[in-house]
Amino acid sequence: MQETPKLTFDYEAHRIGRAQIVCADSFEWLRKAPENTVHAVVTDPPYGVKEFDDHELAKRARGRGGVWRIPPSFDGCIRAPLPRFTAHNEKEKQRLFEFFREWAVLTARVLRPGGHVIIATSSIVASFLYEALAKGGLEFRGQILRTVRTLRGGDSPKNAHEEFPGVCVLPRGCYEPWGLFRKPLPPGMKVSDCLRDFQTGGLRRLANGNPFEDLIESERTPAREKEIANHPSLKPQSLMRLLVYAALPLGTGTVLDPFMGAGSIVAAAEAVGATSIGIERKREYFEMARQAIPRLRAVQVAGTDELVGKGQTALFNRTGHATTEMLF
Repeated sequence: MQETPKLTFDYEAHRIGRAQIVCADSFEWLRKAPENTVHAVVTDPPYGVKEFDDHELAKRARGRGGVWRIPPSFDGCIRAPLPRFTAHNEKEKQRLFEFFREWAVLTARVLRPGGHVIIATSSIVASFLYEALAKGGLEFRGQILRTVRTLRGGDSPKNAHEEFPGVCVLPRGCYEPWGLFRKPLPPGMKVSDCLRDFQTGGLRRLANGNPFEDLIESERTPAREKEIANHPSLKPQSLMRLLVYAALPLGTGTVLDPFMGAGSIVAAAEAVGATSIGIERKREYFEMARQAIPRLRAVQVAGTDELVGKGQTALFNRTGHATTEMLF
């Protein structure tokens, strides 16, 4: 397949299977991308106002904490640091709100009408994230809840655990919310019209014909995947593949991850036979993704074989001809 610079512009980029990864700032890339280009966005953003700033990452690397919670080792296991979302003050929350409002405006321009956005968040951040995305022009469609026990919450009052042994400040986290948004359909257009014209508008049913559900029993990211990509917020392929699969209702089109990180969403798209593009501004993570995507794509995940098979089959259109449209 001949590579063209249509969506890579002047940035460094690499082809990996059906995917293209680009080393660029997502806001800059979104401003350059043509309107109505991608069919869906699936992303796990860094909430890039604080915890992934360079000086906070340096603190995490030194084990000093800062905005990062550095859990103690347990039974010889060293647990991954987690960002303290509760550490954001009002000024930082406003900065976060404006960041995602502007991002939503740019994303809505690039999405095809009816295209969905599936975005990871947390119970603390979700309220003002969702408001920001709605203010930016995206239509709120609900939440997808990933049930998974995390290390967030459950903490005793800081420096007062002995004085108040029966108190926790927040409940221990047992779920992770993913916001579900959609670019509004054009006035007067029905979902069926949008599916015909833009291949968007709905979510894809599961391989067994049942509807996609908003409650997903999940797992912590397996050690074998963390060994491939040592990224602080790596999500499991079992979850990523399901979300990418659901985001393309007709099984065709391009999925965008504008905050690619280690490339787990791009790898998931590769695994289910979807075209994708990933944008990452930090060279460290861009290089990590370049190496990790083929290996993550090859990870065997129970329950996704049917998705892969159906994903490949769906690359043929209703007339039985291969869908060859590529956006880059």
